[in-house]
Amino acid sequence: MKKCILIDDDATARLITQQMISKVDNLEVVGGFENAIDAIKFLNDKSVDLIFLDIHMPTFSGFDFIKTLKSPPSIVLVTSDRNFALDAFEYNCVVDYLVKPLTFERFQKSMDKISQIAAPSDTKLEENQETTEDKLYVNIDRRLVKIHIPDINLIEAKGDYINIKTEGKNYIVHSTLKKIENKLPSQTFIKVHRSYIINFNKIIDIEDNSVLIKQDIIPVSRSNRGELMRRLNLL
Repeated sequence: MKKCILIDDDATARLITQQMISKVDNLEVVGGFENAIDAIKFLNDKSVDLIFLDIHMPTFSGFDFIKTLKSPPSIVLVTSDRNFALDAFEYNCVVDYLVKPLTFERFQKSMDKISQIAAPSDTKLEENQETTEDKLYVNIDRRLVKIHIPDINLIEAKGDYINIKTEGKNYIVHSTLKKIENKLPSQTFIKVHRSYIINFNKIIDIEDNSVLIKQDIIPVSRSNRGELMRRLNLL
């Protein structure tokens, strides 16, 4: 049985969410709070598996609350404001974004999604499990587009934008190389130049101060060459 808490300054909204939770198997409400401060005090002594969290609350917003958590559980944001969806998914712990007024159909889809993340099929678990760490959401034309991180070949900086090259498609995103570098697994990706991050597993050939990935020849700066060579499994 998964334990969850509700944080919302609207008592009616908490009641509606709690009623929907009561219809879901293996989910138990162990606390309801009208402000984030009381919830923090509760979590100092107890742990939960899931938090239903409003964004707009007096004195202490939902995002402020998330920042206080050292090891946050899964969080579902429940809000009447559609404008913070992109900001919400900057936090790895946020697994869904529900807009009030809630419908049970949408709520059930959210719970099904969380169940799949928490309890994937045992068949070929290591090969097939998809978690939040396996994918990246990017903002393109006001849409959140999912990119599978293992499919990324390289990322190139282009002024105020980056070009994410995958096995099947390129994505031009308004972002910085530094920002996406912090989102990528360091054991797989390496910065080889001030304008390039590459997927280490996609390297075909290395010659002098460049690497070959697919048809792209990527320059390797002198300052980054040492780290690249250290990670090679040389014969």
